Amino acid sequence: MQPQPPAFRPRAGVLGHTIPRRKELIVAMPDMLPETLEEKLDRLIAAVARLAPREPEPTDLAVADCFVWSAETGALEPVARVNRVEIALIRGVDRVRDILFDNTRRFAAGLPANNALLWGARGMGKSSLVKAVHAAINADRAAGEPPLKLIEIHREDIDTLPKLLAILKPAPFRFVLFCDDLSFDHDDTSYKSLKAALEGGVEGRPDNVIFYATSNRRHLLPRDMIENERSTAINPHEAVEEKVSLSDRFGLWLGFHKCSQDEYLEMIDGYVRHYGLEVEPQELRRDALEWATTRGSRSGRVAWQFVQDLAGRLGRRLDAR
Repeated sequence: MQPQPPAFRPRAGVLGHTIPRRKELIVAMPDMLPETLEEKLDRLIAAVARLAPREPEPTDLAVADCFVWSAETGALEPVARVNRVEIALIRGVDRVRDILFDNTRRFAAGLPANNALLWGARGMGKSSLVKAVHAAINADRAAGEPPLKLIEIHREDIDTLPKLLAILKPAPFRFVLFCDDLSFDHDDTSYKSLKAALEGGVEGRPDNVIFYATSNRRHLLPRDMIENERSTAINPHEAVEEKVSLSDRFGLWLGFHKCSQDEYLEMIDGYVRHYGLEVEPQELRRDALEWATTRGSRSGRVAWQFVQDLAGRLGRRLDAR
């Protein structure tokens, strides 16, 4: 008969406490473990929630007539004071000015209107005309009629355009969505998102949104990019068609060309009369032409820069009378 092992006796711990056996600890741990993990997971979720960006507060679109889209925060930031000139001061582009004004007026009235691409020579008032037309439409609206809203989206945020359109679609206003200096480089594919958002996508452009863009390029893409497609593609015609089809989404192509000397001087005369600058006509003409010669060009921007210099020399502020 083999001897029986001695009965286990708990060891006495410090101060007389009984030290549990290892087997008892292993059995007790499953009852303690889930609660401990749950607490740690709750703390981890709370920490991640604090690091995540907050959901943007809904923008009150009634507080301003102009907003800038912030893609980083997903919010529309109101612009209290818009940097623009009166439409009467924009000279040398009378025909395109009237076309854009009529198109915008129809859109504001809920009638069919086209997206517009304002392209051409730099400094000839493309972006200034968009902002001036927006102000003129709101100034002429009937009492009680909701104002037309101007939303600026930056070129680098074009890929967030679908998100912006989703915000604007249910709003009780009509919006001119404006992108200044729109163009795309060789390795930039965000133009495809713009194509789908304007026309061609499942949803398409919301009825209460119209898109205006300015660019120095008629087709928004570099000429050498188009030429490269024409020379290297298997089917050159199809490749070029795919690249230039973006500009086809704009029903209006409004060209801006370099102004003549007479148009340049007319721009300056308009500014001088508007701001009440007192200067002899012959002196004004001589200085204006000298200014354009030193700049090497004539444009609306050069005319405005000359007027700023003239007002500074006369000690006058450029506040409309």
